[in-house]
Amino acid sequence: MAFSPWRKRQAPRGRYTPNLWPVWLVAPAALALALLLGWGIYEYAHDYFAQAAADQQPPKPVNVNDVLKATVTALTLVGAVLAGLYAYRKQLLSEGDAHRADASQLADRYTTAAEQLGHDQAAVRLAGVYALARLADDWEEQRQVCIDVLCAYLRMPYQPDPEAAGHKAGEREVRWTIIRVIRSHLLDPAAPTSWCTYSLDFTGATFDGGDLSHSRFLGAVDFSDATFSDGTVNFGQAQFSGGIVNFTGAQFSGGTVNFIGATFSGGAVNFRHAGFSGGTVAFIGARCSGGSVHFSDATFSGGTVDFRHAQFSGGTVDFRSATFTGGTVDFRHAQFSGGTVDFSSATFSDGTVDFRHAQFSGGTVDFRSATFSGSTVHFGFAQFSGSTVDFSTTFGIITVSTRFSGGTVDFSSAQLSGGAVHFTDATFSGTAFSWGPFPVPAGA
Repeated sequence: MAFSPWRKRQAPRGRYTPNLWPVWLVAPAALALALLLGWGIYEYAHDYFAQAAADQQPPKPVNVNDVLKATVTALTLVGAVLAGLYAYRKQLLSEGDAHRADASQLADRYTTAAEQLGHDQAAVRLAGVYALARLADDWEEQRQVCIDVLCAYLRMPYQPDPEAAGHKAGEREVRWTIIRVIRSHLLDPAAPTSWCTYSLDFTGATFDGGDLSHSRFLGAVDFSDATFSDGTVNFGQAQFSGGIVNFTGAQFSGGTVNFIGATFSGGAVNFRHAGFSGGTVAFIGARCSGGSVHFSDATFSGGTVDFRHAQFSGGTVDFRSATFTGGTVDFRHAQFSGGTVDFSSATFSDGTVDFRHAQFSGGTVDFRSATFSGSTVHFGFAQFSGSTVDFSTTFGIITVSTRFSGGTVDFSSAQLSGGAVHFTDATFSGTAFSWGPFPVPAGA
C-alpha cells in the first residue's frame, strides 16, 4: 500500500492503542490553527474596540492593550475548554483500560473456577462452585453463563449409589452445594445479585435431593427428562409468578418432590408426559391463582400426587389424556373457586383419585370422554356450590363416550347446593356407584 501522510496510525491487531494521526503532522497543524484563531480574535476585538472608541465624544484612539487583553482572555477560555475536553477523553480512555483489565481478571477467574469444577478431588470442586457463584455476582454481563455452567455440572452423569460403578466420592455434597448456592440467589428478586429472572436448565439431570424452598421463580426452570430416584427436592413455600417450571418427561421412581405451601400466580408447572412409578409429588396447601399445573399425557403406575388442602382460584390442574394404572392423586380438603381440574380423555384402570371433603364453589372437574375400568374416584363429603363435575360424552368437536366398566365412583355424603354432575351419553357396565345426593342417570 502506498505511503500517505494523511493516513491514521493503525493499532496492532489485538491491541487497544487509539487510532491517531502522527504527532509531526498534528503539532504544526494545531499551532497553525491556534495562530489563525488568535489572529481572528484579535481582529474582531480590534474592530469592536475601534467602534467603541469612535462612538465617544470626542473620538479616542484604540487602546491596543485592551485589544491584547481581550484576545488573551478569549484564547485562555478556548484553551481551558480544550483542556477540559482532553481531560474528559483521557478519563474515558482510562476507564476503558480499567474495564478491559477487569474483564481480563474476570475471565481469568472464570477459567480457574471451571478448572476447579473438573478436578478429581471433591474439596477442589466445592471451591470451584463457590468461586463460580461469586464470579456470577461480580460479572453481571456473563452471569447467565456462570449459572449455565453450574447447571451443566448437575446435568453430567451421576451415580448416587456408593456401591455402583462410576460413583465419585463426595459428589453428592458437591451437587447439593450447587443447589444451595442457586437457592441463596433466588430468595430476593430485589437483590442486586438475584438470579430470579435467569434461566435454570437441569434437563436430564439425576436428583437425589436438594433444597429450593422459599425461592422466587420469575424465569424458566427446566427439569425435563430429569430422574428423581431418591431423597427430597424441596420447593416448599416457593413462589412462581409468571415463571415456568418444566418437568416434561421427568421420571419419578422414588423420593419426593415437595411443593408444599407453594404459590402459583400466573406461573406454570409442567409434568406433561412424566412417568410416576414411585415416590411422591406433594402440593399440600399450595395456592394456585391464575397459574396452572399440567399432568397431561402423564403415566401413573405407582406413587402419589398430593393436593390436599390446596387452593385453586382461577387456576388449572390438567390431567388430560393421563393414564392411571396405579398410584393415588389426592385432592382431599382442596378448595376450588373458579378453577378447573381436567381429567378429560384420561384412562383409569387402577389407582385412586380422591376428592373427599373437597369444596367446589364455581369450579369444574372435567372427566369428559374418560375411561374407568378399575380405578376408584371418591367425592365423599365433597361440597358442591355452583360447581360442575362433568362425565359427559362430548369433548370439543370429538364425540367419545365416557365409559364405566369397573371400579368405583363414590358421591356418598356429598353436599349439593347449586352444583351439577353431568353423565350425558356415558356408558355404564359394572362400575359401582354411590350416588349420594345426585340423581341416578339413565343406564347406570
